[in-house]
Amino acid sequence: MTPDEAARLPYRPCVGVMLINDAGLIFAGQRKDNPYPAWQMPQGGIDKDEKPRRAALRELWEETGVTEDLVEFVAKAPDWVLYDLPPELLGQVWGGKYRGQKQRWFLYRFRGTDDQIDIETEHPEFSEWRWVTAAEMLDAIVPFKRAVYEEVVAAFREHLA
Repeated sequence: MTPDEAARLPYRPCVGVMLINDAGLIFAGQRKDNPYPAWQMPQGGIDKDEKPRRAALRELWEETGVTEDLVEFVAKAPDWVLYDLPPELLGQVWGGKYRGQKQRWFLYRFRGTDDQIDIETEHPEFSEWRWVTAAEMLDAIVPFKRAVYEEVVAAFREHLA
């Protein structure tokens, strides 16, 4: 795909969830579909006619087994965050219909216990998970999403360890 073709593609509407525990540490999951280390926070597409906050709670449940009653809403990032796919992934993911993602991020505090997190969901996204600091999260994300995560961490900094 040429750069001009990619530039004409839309961004995929998406949500992301920064889930923190009482210590201000962030939930990070190792992506199951990557052979190299690719830790990230729960995120995914917004369904047609779905509100972003509802999509965030759905994605959180689908990827971690964490239900709405186990979290407390803390904040919403002030703006949508965009990222472009690297050239080698353009045309390979999401049926080649998108150039990247347009994400709305939400911060939730986890009010449950670690044994209530279950990544062995119906369609598992993660092979393992852990609580990490913001610096560890930034070090663990794939390079093309790092700027997004830096913006998200900055938006929620006051709540983090």
